[in-house]
Amino acid sequence: MATTVTVKVYFEAAHRLHNPEKSDDWNRRVFGKCNNPHGHGHNYVIEAVVQGDPDPESGYLIDMKDLKEVLNRTVVDHVDHRHLNIEVPWLAGCIPSAENLARVFFERVTPELPDGVALVRLTIHETDRNSATYTAD
Repeated sequence: MATTVTVKVYFEAAHRLHNPEKSDDWNRRVFGKCNNPHGHGHNYVIEAVVQGDPDPESGYLIDMKDLKEVLNRTVVDHVDHRHLNIEVPWLAGCIPSAENLARVFFERVTPELPDGVALVRLTIHETDRNSATYTAD
């Protein structure tokens, strides 16, 4: 049985839900007010859960400040106070829904974790009531 560690980091950003391959009518119907041509913003929360076996000498699976540093360096520093559709090159071509952001952020964080620490779940909270989660296979 393995141990899990959970941390949260925060950022603010704007996005527009829009599929350029579909008509304006389709986009308005599917995305509603989230299709505003100028975008809209959220106070996002990233909740990351890692798993592994704690080090017997320190008792840590990973120092939580180190995990937060990985999340900040790989994701938050690039997206905080940005328009996700326009200002984040590695999101180009991605409809920045919470579902897609959870997957893309998971893929960016995973290779940056130390050996023995596995990202098993990453949740993006757009609001207090809305979130999407991407889990390891």
